[in-house]
Amino acid sequence: MSMSQGTPFDSEDALVNDINMTPLIDVMLVLLIIFIITLPVINQAVKIDLPKGEAQAIVAQDKTVDVSITADGAVLWNKEPLNEQQLAQRVAVTAVQQPLPILRVYADKSVRYEQVLHVMATAQKGGLSRIDLVTDATPSH
Repeated sequence: MSMSQGTPFDSEDALVNDINMTPLIDVMLVLLIIFIITLPVINQAVKIDLPKGEAQAIVAQDKTVDVSITADGAVLWNKEPLNEQQLAQRVAVTAVQQPLPILRVYADKSVRYEQVLHVMATAQKGGLSRIDLVTDATPSH
């Protein structure tokens, strides 16, 4: 009979008192990857630097359509990029809706005035007469 002393891990029935960190790390890495992938999808706002204005805030009660003009001159209809022909087609389709929607124009402050007027003229020619220009509110002093 030998008197050698072994460690508690030598027998198969021994209890392991340590926490296995591998599953915890795996779960955390999967969550990190999910957050990294979904974060850009959540933030779908159009980046426009609006000019400042002192108009009162309007509570949107009617149906609205948002047209954005970015700093590089791209025109977006409800955050979807359009060219000149597609803009005219969307305006024509929208102009026959009842009640007539309000067209809200978000134009970056660096966009040429001429381009904003062109978008507004296209909307007016197509039959949209309710047009709002959206600005950032300036704080009251």
